[in-house]
Amino acid sequence: MERQVIKVGLLGLGTVGRGVYRILIDNAESIKQRVGIELEVKKILVRSLEKNRGLDLPEGILTSNLGEIVDDPEINIVVEVLGGTNPTLDYVLEALRKGKSVVTANKDMVAEHGERLFAAAQQNNCDLLFEASVAGGIPIIRTLKQSLAANRIQEVFGIINGTTNYMLTKMTQEGSEFDDVLKEAQAQGYAESDPTADVGGFDAARKIAILSSIAFNTRVPLSRVYTEGITKISAEDIAYANELGYVIKLLGIAKSRDEGVEVRVHPTFIPKAHPLAAVGDVFNAVFVRGDAVGDTMFYGRGAGEMPTASAVVADVMDAARDLVRNVPGIIGCTCFEHRPVLEVGQTFSKYYIRLKVSDKPGVLASIALVFGNKEVSLKSVIQKEATGKTAELVLVTHRVQEQNVQDALMDIKQLSSVIEVANVIRVEGEE
Repeated sequence: MERQVIKVGLLGLGTVGRGVYRILIDNAESIKQRVGIELEVKKILVRSLEKNRGLDLPEGILTSNLGEIVDDPEINIVVEVLGGTNPTLDYVLEALRKGKSVVTANKDMVAEHGERLFAAAQQNNCDLLFEASVAGGIPIIRTLKQSLAANRIQEVFGIINGTTNYMLTKMTQEGSEFDDVLKEAQAQGYAESDPTADVGGFDAARKIAILSSIAFNTRVPLSRVYTEGITKISAEDIAYANELGYVIKLLGIAKSRDEGVEVRVHPTFIPKAHPLAAVGDVFNAVFVRGDAVGDTMFYGRGAGEMPTASAVVADVMDAARDLVRNVPGIIGCTCFEHRPVLEVGQTFSKYYIRLKVSDKPGVLASIALVFGNKEVSLKSVIQKEATGKTAELVLVTHRVQEQNVQDALMDIKQLSSVIEVANVIRVEGEE
């Protein structure tokens, strides 16, 4: 019997859930024309049935019983916008086992449990779609899986956390210190009361794990993503970056190499002329290099109710089209290669190194000797005027292997003239 309507179950009615519901209701007619069938939200799972949702909801649409969604044969698509992994993972696996296509915005769940989820989707001939899990409304996952599928992707890197980009933008524009900008970001609602996931780089790590798995057709476990946050970035580092012709951004970086793939998150100096340098405030941008397409960049809002809901509903529409054509699961897991994920010590970059040293003759020479012994070539050196008995050295290296830099720094820390290795930041985006 030909379908007259596709019914949807919604898990969660928080910020993103409300956006999803609004789009499905407000744009119902245009969605119907584009999909070829009407979409109807039949049930919404919530923790409290009494809470005021700020929406005009039909009577009986809310439920606190998961079974009313996953056990309902009329519901064909389940949309998960609860967040977290417990008990969300169990809910989603149950929906997939019951043969329902799933759309999720949950980066934590996809990054940590993607293999189990894709296996369940494949076994039950379902769609598992997760465009909104990375970069909000920017259509980067669909682009990598479909639009750029003819390419061998060489690099994916970008700004994929709006909180840290907002903070670094403010630090750059105002010369503010990290702690002051963090308080402002929390006051503006851009940072959580516990900001660790953002400023520690963990949010970006989950996103680059997902993107690199798709780009390189190989599963990248979250545990293999080298992760470093922005907590050590100071106003001095921002000022030196500007003086040297760079800006500092927290980047997720993934590169394909003959030996394997490298995947990392860390603060990065990028040239002011690079397209990512101009991406400010809470915006995200992802730069992709393919062997056929060359360089492309995707820019937009990486979070928020409506941008994220936009990506979720687009996935719902794709899942509905597949059901209409009876081809659910047509684009499943693309991790058909099994390439090694390289250790961070095997990666190559240029480096900015800021040292606090004793202000006396021969210090620079002794430091340069250590770098030379470890095959680290210095591109430039800035020595600031001494304050009291200490001076500050800022070094920029040529492109070198990470392990060589780390070995050199271990020896430099032992020099009596070196008071502190104040910061080490990688330099990317230069040929």
